[in-house]
This record gives sequence, C-alpha cells and structure tokens, in this order.
Amino acid sequence: MIVKRGRKIVKNNSKAKKSVVKKSSKKLVKSVKKKSLQKKPIKKKKNSKKVWTRKDTQKLIKDIKSLKIQGATNVAKTAVTILHNEMLIDNSSANINKIIGELTKTRPTEPMMRNAIKFYLHLLKKERMYPEQAYNKVLHYFEYSKKRLADFGAQLIESGKTYFTHCHSSDVIAIFKKARETKLFRVFNTETRPLYQGRITATELAENGIPVVHFVDSGARMAVKESTIVFLGSDAITKDGEAYNKIGSEMIAELASNRNVPIYICTASWKLDPYSFFGFDEKIEQRHEEEIWKTPPSGVIINNYAFEKINLKYIKGIISELGILTPKKFVKETKKLHKWMFE
Repeated sequence: MIVKRGRKIVKNNSKAKKSVVKKSSKKLVKSVKKKSLQKKPIKKKKNSKKVWTRKDTQKLIKDIKSLKIQGATNVAKTAVTILHNEMLIDNSSANINKIIGELTKTRPTEPMMRNAIKFYLHLLKKERMYPEQAYNKVLHYFEYSKKRLADFGAQLIESGKTYFTHCHSSDVIAIFKKARETKLFRVFNTETRPLYQGRITATELAENGIPVVHFVDSGARMAVKESTIVFLGSDAITKDGEAYNKIGSEMIAELASNRNVPIYICTASWKLDPYSFFGFDEKIEQRHEEEIWKTPPSGVIINNYAFEKINLKYIKGIISELGILTPKKFVKETKKLHKWMFE
C-alpha cells in the first residue's frame, strides 16, 4: 500500500515491522530460557560470628599475663569471656578447672577476676542459669556498678576545685566524667612509672574536656598539697578495709594525711578479697626488672613491686556501687550482699 502525504510518497511497512519484532521476541525468549536453565553458582553465606577456638583462649591469657590487657575490670571481663567460651567448647570439670587455674596464675593481685569467675559459676550451679544468661548477668554487673559508683563519687566534686589521682583507674575516670557533665574542675595526676599508666588517665581526662596537669611521680607532693580530695582506685580490699593499689599509693596517702587532704578509694564491691577472711595476705605482684632498667650494671638489684597496701588510717571512705561508706561499713555490706563469695 502507498500512502500520499503531501508531496512525499511513503511505503507503509507495518506488516514487515511486525514480522521483525515477532522474530526478535522469539529469540529473546529462547535466550532467557537458555540462561535460566544454566546452573547459577551458589554463594556461600559468610559467618559473621567468629567461632571461638583454643587459640583465642591462649592468646587472651597471654595478653592478661603480659599486661597487654590492663585494669581490674578489663581483666575480669576478659577472664569471664574466656571461661564462658571454654564452657561452650568443653564443660568438663577437668577443662574448666584447668582454665581457672591458668587465669588465676596470670595476675595474683586480682580478686575481682576471681570473684567474677566465682559468680559466673555460682549462677550456673546454684541459680541453674544457662551459660549465656550467666555471662550476660556478669557483664551487666560491671556496667551497673560503674554507673552507680560514678553517681555517688561525682557528689563529692565541686566546681572550681582541684583533685588528685595516681595511676589509671576506670572507676576514678567514671567519677570525673560524670562530674564534668555539670561541673568544671581540674585534675592533677602522676605519670606512674615504669609503664606510664598515668598518661592513659591524662589522655582520657583531656578527651572529656577536663583540665589536667600531669606530674612526674616525684612531684606528687606538689600536686597533693594543692588538691581538695585524693581519689585512688584499688585492685583489692581486705577484710579490714585496707586497699591495695599501684605502688606509690601509700606514699601519696601519707602526703595527703599530713596536709589534711581526704582520701577516697574508688572501687567495685567485687574487689573485696574473700581470701583475706581466712588469714591469707594479698600477694603483691612483682614484675620483671626490665620494666625498670633493661641493662643494669652488675650488682644492681631491681625492686619492681606493682602494688602496695594503703593503711586503713589514711582512708576516709570507699566509694562503690553501695554508696560512700567507711571501710569497715563497706566490708560489712559487701559480705552481707555477696554471700556467694564465701561459698
């Protein structure tokens, strides 16, 4: 058919076009069917949750022992994490006792680690909890106790005052951070040789907008005499309410006492050492001499005790999740609340 459109003559090829479209559509359908029949490679789903192995256990135990993991709370959390995962791998008494033995040998002055392990096992055996429930309850305690402790401790801080701390304590840091939400104050701290944990403290304070003045350890007297309160952490509390903390702590306590500067120990109740009730003294960790001096001259003996005991007479109070209590009251309330410690 020929259609006239003005001066142009156009051939109507509609039938031809339909024929071409029909053929091409058939080819497309065949191609699609052919591809659909081909086997598609099956994509393997990635397992997002890493499977725990014995290598993980040994690595973390080594990290605790070598001080790569520091701080009583971090050590306790890591220990319970190891024990929990080992429980899921092999819950036989032989394996669990072996792991507990390895963990307790890593750091002798760590009652919080021992208490955390004991509470986890108490929840499994006496409370009949599943491992995951028990593990989550232990982790919840760490968060709860630190928050409560920070709320109580922050009440002692006033704007415009200066406060002193030695070494690094996550509990002391929590108090300062909480107080900084509503108050502006200054902190003096010491570098804490030989591993300089005081630098960790100074860094965290600065990052949270808290003015900090960093002193060498031998400058502690200058820092203490200008401070309103001394806040110290603790790695262990005895049955008499005495506190074990980083070496140099009792020297600082004596300086503070001479200046009538009150000393508060900031710690969770799980740092009470049940062994001290049965006549055992806290074993003070003595670290390698190379931390102090790698190549000392022949005949030089290096003393590298990590902790020391702060005499009860220097401690005004203990700040914990139980409140601000005298040392004797703290021990009494902790013993009453955590009967499982003495099972």
